[in-house]
Amino acid sequence: MIQIRPVSDLRNKFSDIEAIVAEGQPVYLTKNGYGSMVVMGLDQYAALTEGVEAKLDEADRAAEADTTRLTHGEVFSRVRETLHG
Repeated sequence: MIQIRPVSDLRNKFSDIEAIVAEGQPVYLTKNGYGSMVVMGLDQYAALTEGVEAKLDEADRAAEADTTRLTHGEVFSRVRETLHG
């Protein structure tokens, strides 16, 4: 079940939020009725970002190996061509 709590619960009911997060569920916090932030465990965060970190590391290695540099216009032009055929 999705856990949505007011951000004040982070201060007033921290142990409740901590218990939910320890069970592997994220807690969505709201402020004035609008989404504000998500609290999740370190393992969940690591699993969520692991692939991104690996791809960024791969891109860094590729950039070091290749001296070709593109302008932002060239990059966005290639992206548009890829998206629109």
